Order: sequence, then C-alpha cells, then structure tokens
Amino acid sequence: MAATETATPFADVFAPATEEQWRQKVETALKGAPFSRLISKTYDGFDIQPLYARASGKPRAFRGAGDWAVTARIDHPEGAEANKLALTDLENGANGLHVVFAGSAGAYGFGLKDAAALAPALDGVYLDAGLRIIFDLPGDNEAIVAAIETRVAGHDLKKLDLSLGLDPLGAAALSGETLDWQKAGLALAARVKALHEKGFGGVLAADGRIVHAAGGSPAQELAFALAAGVDYLRALEAGGLSLEEAREKIDFRLAADADEFLSLAKFRALRRLWASIETACGLTPRPIRVHGETAWRMMTRRDPWVNLLRSTVAVFSAGLGGADSIAVLPFTQALGLPDALARRIARNTQLVLLEESNLGKVADPAAGSGGVEALTDSLVERAYSLFQDIEKAGGLAKALASGLIASEIAKIANERAKAAARRKEPLTGASEFPDIHEKPVAVLIPAPAAPAANPKALAPQRVAQPFEALRDKAEAVGARPKIFLANLGPIAAFTARATFAKNFFEAGGIEALSNDGFADPAALAAGFKASGAKLAVLCSSDALYAESGVAAAKALKDAGATVWFAGRPGDLEASLREAGVADFVFVGSDVLAQLTAALDAA
Repeated sequence: MAATETATPFADVFAPATEEQWRQKVETALKGAPFSRLISKTYDGFDIQPLYARASGKPRAFRGAGDWAVTARIDHPEGAEANKLALTDLENGANGLHVVFAGSAGAYGFGLKDAAALAPALDGVYLDAGLRIIFDLPGDNEAIVAAIETRVAGHDLKKLDLSLGLDPLGAAALSGETLDWQKAGLALAARVKALHEKGFGGVLAADGRIVHAAGGSPAQELAFALAAGVDYLRALEAGGLSLEEAREKIDFRLAADADEFLSLAKFRALRRLWASIETACGLTPRPIRVHGETAWRMMTRRDPWVNLLRSTVAVFSAGLGGADSIAVLPFTQALGLPDALARRIARNTQLVLLEESNLGKVADPAAGSGGVEALTDSLVERAYSLFQDIEKAGGLAKALASGLIASEIAKIANERAKAAARRKEPLTGASEFPDIHEKPVAVLIPAPAAPAANPKALAPQRVAQPFEALRDKAEAVGARPKIFLANLGPIAAFTARATFAKNFFEAGGIEALSNDGFADPAALAAGFKASGAKLAVLCSSDALYAESGVAAAKALKDAGATVWFAGRPGDLEASLREAGVADFVFVGSDVLAQLTAALDAA
C-alpha cells in the first residue's frame, strides 16, 4: 500500500443489514408461523420484541463511574461465629458487610439472634475504613438500633457509610399485621429526627426485595419501593425535617434475579422514578443509594451449584444497572447457613466481575441499548401507574391493610407458579435437567422449617419449592420410585422422547430406567417385567406410534404397568386410553400435577 493511501475501515466494507432483510430471514426460519411467536410478554403485561433499533439514550443519574461495594452477609446467629466469617470476607476482598438480623426481610431463616450479638459480630471491624455497612433489621428493632449507636459511639458518623434500614412499612408487609400509620409515622419521624441529630445518614430503607421474594413483578417491586419512600418523606416532613433532609435519610433495596435484562432495567428505572418524585416535591434530583441482593426467589435446594450461574447473572445485572452495593446469597443459602466455601464463592463472584471484567468502570453502560432503554421505559410507565394506584388507596399502609398489595402480588405469583409447573419458566437442576444422584453439599446449620405465615403477609417463597417437595416425597419412601423407559424401535426413533421423559420424571424424583430399545410390543413388555418398575412411559417416533403404539401400550398394561405416553397423542388418544395409557407427557403439560400422580402410582 502506498504511503498516501488510507485503509478502509473493515466495518465499511460491507453494507449494513436492514431490518427488512432481517425480517425476510426470520419469515424463512418461521416457515409460515406468525411473527408473534418471537414476541414474549412480561408479567407486567408489556411486550419484549425480538429486535430493537439503537436508542439515543444518554447515561442516566447513576452511582458514577466506580465499583460497587462488595458486601458480605453476616447472618450466623452467634455473634462470635459471625465475626470469624465476616473478618475472613473482609481480609479477602469484601469492602462492605450486610448485617442481617433474625426476622428481617433478608434473613431467610438465619441472622444474628439478638441485639447482644452485634458487638461480638463487629469486633475488630474498622467501620471508618471506608466500609459500606447495610443493616437488615426486624420490625422490633429498638434494642438493635441502640446497640448500633453504642458500637459507632466515638466515630464521626458523617464519615461512616451506614444504612440502618428502618422500615416499618416493609415489616408490616412481611408480617401481614395492620399498621396504624398515623401513629407509627409520628413515632418513626421522632426516631429518625433523633438519629439525624446524632449525625446518622441513611436511616430508612424502601425495600422492594419483599415484593420480589413474595413472587411479585418488577413493576410491583418498584411501585412498592416508591410508595414506601413517599410515605417516609411525608412522615419525616410532618415530624420536622425538611424534604431536603428527609430524602437523605432514605436508601433503596432491590432484588436482582437471573432475568438479566429486566433486572438491569429495573435498577435503572428506580433512579428515574425517584428523580421524578423529587422533582414533584420541588427538589433537584440527586443520586440515590441503592443496595442490590441476588434473589431468594430463584434459589434452589436441588443441584445448588446452578445457583452460581443464576447469581452471576444477577450480580452482572445489578452492577450494570447502577447498584451502589451488592450482596450475593451464597449458593447453599436455601439448604442452610452457608459455610466458608460458599461464602468465598459468593464474594469472588463479585470480585471477578469487578477486577477482571471491570464492570464498574463505566457509568450506565446500557445507555443507548434499544432493548434495555425500551424495557426501562416500560417499567417506568408501569411502575408509576401502580404507584398511583397505591396513592389512590391512601398510601402504602392503607393499601397493605386493605389487602390490595397482597392480592395483586398473589395474582402475579400464581401466574409464575403456573408457568413453573408447566416448565415455561424452567429452573435448571430443579424442574429441568435434574440430577437425582447429586451429592450432598455441606452447610454450617441446616435450614429451619419455614414458619406458618399470616395469609396477609408477603411471605418469601422460592419458585422451585413445589418440585423440591416432590423430590423429598420420592426419597422419603426408602427405595427410589422408578419408571421404565419403554423405548420402542431403533435408537433414532426413541432417543428424543426418551431423553424428554427421563428429565420429566426425574424432576419428581422418579428414576428413569433406560435401555437400547425393543423391536416389538412383546419384547417391550418382557423388558418392563424384568425392570422391577411399576411405571412405564412409552417412547418412540410418530410413525411407530401409528404402527404399534396401541399394541405396545396394551402389552405394557397387561404386564402390570401404569402406562404413560411421551408426546401428544393426536388422533390416537382415545385408542391409547382404551389400551391403558394413564396420561400423556409433552412440552407444555402440567408437569407438577402429572408428577404428583406418578408418585402416587409408584
């Protein structure tokens, strides 16, 4: 190349693809199916398109270009033991602590047992070393707050990065108890004013995690946090604080789950929503403090190692969405109190993303992404509408007391449960690709049984619990129930449906007994008898089903099997049922109901 020639940028060599060209390719791939098949709908009712054009969004109000605080949980009931775990975390990369007390929104069965446990738990922790300290308090917290005041005595509170987390509205939602907000608001304002005069910064928490853990949607979580924040602003203003002072007392908390883009958009939407509230109050918006926690709802007890993947996605989303601090639930949290290994992995999940991937170095990196900007806009619109509904009901306390909040969240939670039951919302390791021979994972203390919840409470629940209950039931009988994969024909004919059936039944703890297939119904029945199983699921191709499916089902039934059929029966349904087929398993069927029936038959 001559010295005077200029190289053509590689990107300019090829003409950019147009949306019309993309649509033509899509139509070819769909083979006549409607384009709407590519459009998904969120639990909040808005669409997610398969393709978005580049947006012109600019970076929003954010934490700024800087790393979020890596906060490690302190949740061992005994203060001295909690301290050992916390110091290990701080010595190995954590620069914050999430101090959890029993009975709080983030306890999930554990937490420091009482106020007296705080001092030993924080022994040797240098609060003035730039640490971010998040407190998760129960509703009855006067003694704990007094213990915190004692612990920080002698420090310049303006130099400490503390979030006390007083949240009477969240506590009422979590317990289901009716709160006299007129009285409670005045008492809260007096407490906050006294703490303000002592120099405390963030005192209150508007905590959306409660809604998320109860099964709510992203917009419901945002609306709840907004409504709590506004009620706290009103209470503090009535108690003598200026709005300027009042807003500085409020921090926010959100859950992040494995739905990467919605989680990212949710954290971004919160900042926009609160900025609009501040503007409506006559305030110039300022960046808020947002704490993110990986979601309890997505955790599984079965094959808990998959929780590592879910948590990594959640941290990624919360970090890029602008969380100021993040706490990762260790992967064994649903099994019990996590040990040092689980805590180390939780800590390092964040450190690797920060130190090796540098995720904290860019402010609002999703700005301008067509998909993320559209999701953020949709969440802002939907959450603000729900927030207005709460305001029309008289505020959050009245909306909780009337049952409005609980009933609306229950609708979404029920939709989610139905989707999970049909594996439209799959959980790897629990409802999909189960490992029924998984090895046990160590925890320090096994998880306690969940207490009975007030029907009005926004009680935390995990999506995987119904499938875990089936697995527990299957293992409680001693010998594991088994189902014979009645593979008819050559391997190519049955492999796809046999694989589907194996995953299907083992999600309920029923072990699938495989084989290389059988040439005819008589051999199939003989193989079943030799297996010792009570259940059989017929697996083959549509062609062989049409040729020998009814005869094979009858042979299995005559051999003593409770017969299932893998695939949609089509025109053969009546004949197959007459031959003895109990039910049909296929993509979209009610997995939970069918596995319950199968366990009863086994």
